[in-house]
Amino acid sequence: MNIHEHQAKEIFKQFGVPVPHGVVIFNTDDIKNKISKLKSSNLVVKAQIHAGGRGKAGGIKVVNNYNELIEEAKKMFDKTLITHQTGPVGRKVKRLYLEEVSDVQKEFYLSCLVDRSSSKIAFISSAEGGMDIEKVAKNNPEKITTIKVNLSKSVDAKVIKKITQPFVLSEKSQKQAFHLIQSIYKVLIEKDANLIEINPLILTRDNDLLCLDAKINFDDNALYRHPDIVSL
Repeated sequence: MNIHEHQAKEIFKQFGVPVPHGVVIFNTDDIKNKISKLKSSNLVVKAQIHAGGRGKAGGIKVVNNYNELIEEAKKMFDKTLITHQTGPVGRKVKRLYLEEVSDVQKEFYLSCLVDRSSSKIAFISSAEGGMDIEKVAKNNPEKITTIKVNLSKSVDAKVIKKITQPFVLSEKSQKQAFHLIQSIYKVLIEKDANLIEINPLILTRDNDLLCLDAKINFDDNALYRHPDIVSL
């Protein structure tokens, strides 16, 4: 089962995972009231569909003022987005997520998932954030780091250093990464998810980590519920 980006980010907030400020809208009448909760007029308008590749399909737009926001929202509502994950039929946009623009210095890739082949939890990280991770794995596999861990209450600090090694972080950012990885691991376990993906995870100009895009998948038969993984 998939959930929308805005729903994934609400879960992240509950577990202390840093995300940009944003609001979800279901029609253009929601806009005026909802954006009063945001601090900036520079926003990213994101179509909420259960598929990747939204940006290339016209489902992600940056706006600089209220008039641009209204114009883009009208264009995007009920638009059918066709991406590499939707197939030729596409997915119709029924909700939008309005998010404050972030000052991006670097983009990374980070995911945490149940690895059925090894009966472990796998963390995948790369400095090639914001890109199609499948293409990176195919064309530049050396740019992807995979670390597998046994099921436990938390992730060891030495393991976290290995996971974040491709990011080359400052001491300040490394401390944030430690908290971030512990938090998404906790989400995976406590929410019975089988995949958490952050692409991109960004480093801002102030050297703060933010989850710019979030994905959480759920599986009722997730492997970590089974006794064999507990005994590893």
